[in-house]
Amino acid sequence: MDKLRGMETFIAVVECGSFTDAASRLEMSAVMVGKYIALTERELGTRLLERNTRRQSLTDAGRVYYEEAKRVLEQVAIAESSVERLRLAPAGTLRISAPTSFGACVIAPLTASFLQAWPDVRIELDLTNRMIDLVDEGFDLAIRIGDIHHTDLVAKYLCPYRMVICAAPAYLARHGTPVVPADLVDHRCLSHTVWTARNEWTLPGAQDTVRWKRDAILRCNDGYGLRMAAIAGAGLLLQPEVLLSEALASGKLVRVLEAYTPHSRPVHLLWRQDLRPLPKLTRFVEHVLKEGKRYL
Repeated sequence: MDKLRGMETFIAVVECGSFTDAASRLEMSAVMVGKYIALTERELGTRLLERNTRRQSLTDAGRVYYEEAKRVLEQVAIAESSVERLRLAPAGTLRISAPTSFGACVIAPLTASFLQAWPDVRIELDLTNRMIDLVDEGFDLAIRIGDIHHTDLVAKYLCPYRMVICAAPAYLARHGTPVVPADLVDHRCLSHTVWTARNEWTLPGAQDTVRWKRDAILRCNDGYGLRMAAIAGAGLLLQPEVLLSEALASGKLVRVLEAYTPHSRPVHLLWRQDLRPLPKLTRFVEHVLKEGKRYL
């Protein structure tokens, strides 16, 4: 039998004064009440109640057990209430993993507006290009770029991850505007240090697929640094559109080779399957899907 139910039954007997009244309060039979009391006394190895034909009274052990059992049930009620509050409104810490650049440009500003709407939530945003394990590393949500191969996770499509080839107007004035990928051999290209032969971008649309120029004149491990160098006229830049939107809109950078940009990749939100996910997660997913278009 359930130990907490046994405590509840014992408390009801003490407060109601009889097995019959306790049974009525608990909506069970008086026989079942007696079984709970007998089992509790057997487990404790002592009598909790002195019973005769007219009345019952607490033993010394019964008085101690009654007070402590009440405290236990009060703590259980507090715990259940706290969990229920989490189920009703977003609260607690939400751990999110996102790719470095996409997370900084899109997810970070979305967390700001979300936290304004739900002040009882705390967010830990981990920006990394490493493929994290949601379960083993304790993350609630991950943003992934590329195809999804996890069948044990919920995946919600967010947007396409588009690439742009661009350069500063001053650079194009000096070196000319490339028309086809083959023209890259005569241009100064910028590249990210994480691009290798295994994960580098290729330019579709030509007769022969052309890879982004490997002998870049500038290689950097930071997208912001590459973008500032391109704006200053260092050369051609291939970067995600979300990182370049302001520079493109202001005219500091100009699109080139638009017919040959790499194919976009899908961006998904991933989280663990749960029959009743907590509101802090469901509300954040809803927020990203609704408000994310402002940053994409």
